[in-house]
Amino acid sequence: MSLKSLALIENWPVPTAAAGVVRADGTVLGTHGPAGRRFPLASVTKPLAAYAVLVAYEEGAIEFDEPAGPTGSTVRHLLAHTSGLAFDEHRVTAPPGERRLYSNAGFEQLGEHVAKATDIPFAEYLRQAVLEPLGMTSTTLEGSPAKDGVSTVEDLLRFAAEVQAPRLLDPRTVAEAMAVHYPGTKGVLPGYGHQNPNDWGLGFEIRDSKSPHWTGTSSSPRTFGHFGQSGTFLWIDPDARAACVALTDRAFGPWAIEAWPVFTDAVLAEL
Repeated sequence: MSLKSLALIENWPVPTAAAGVVRADGTVLGTHGPAGRRFPLASVTKPLAAYAVLVAYEEGAIEFDEPAGPTGSTVRHLLAHTSGLAFDEHRVTAPPGERRLYSNAGFEQLGEHVAKATDIPFAEYLRQAVLEPLGMTSTTLEGSPAKDGVSTVEDLLRFAAEVQAPRLLDPRTVAEAMAVHYPGTKGVLPGYGHQNPNDWGLGFEIRDSKSPHWTGTSSSPRTFGHFGQSGTFLWIDPDARAACVALTDRAFGPWAIEAWPVFTDAVLAEL
């Protein structure tokens, strides 16, 4: 079968788009557009980086509650965007655990922390721990673990299948990453304004009751994932038992806010 809904990306006002849907067992239900083309991921890099951090945790290289980042902050705070670090600057703007301050700087400090703990540069650790075992041969990290990943729809569907049915990690570790950490924490969801609460797991944003949101109106509250400023997203909806990836070469903006939820609802309706 091939999902007809994926063809909706042809209506998006973007030069190039590719999309795909995958089940937990790795069955690709369809792709549309150049699924093998490499696109800059922007913040869709974060779930990949977070998964490598979870591997480092399971290997015993790090602990979730050990100090990392600013004073009083831990690995868990950095993963959940509650370290108090600013968005793109390595300066503290709030005490750890108080507010959900979405932070690229936090993920950069996370990468440095894992690199130091494992004695392997983070990009190389990500390759060895996640990309290589999953056969993600077209994916690279070319700088910041917060935003400098480059990948394809084909590779990200492999990753999305792994997250749904983990082989690299204990399923309990993944379940913990998809649960809300620091519940009730307020904050800004980039592009969508203040959210109360602004729920987040460990490296993955959790939809819950957020409105407006980049997923669909029919997406389950348990849906988690990430979108990127380069016009990219990856969501996993446990209730639908499927995941969807879309990559484009046009920066996120009003076009995406309008197009993405309609697209997601069409995909979910067809599932």
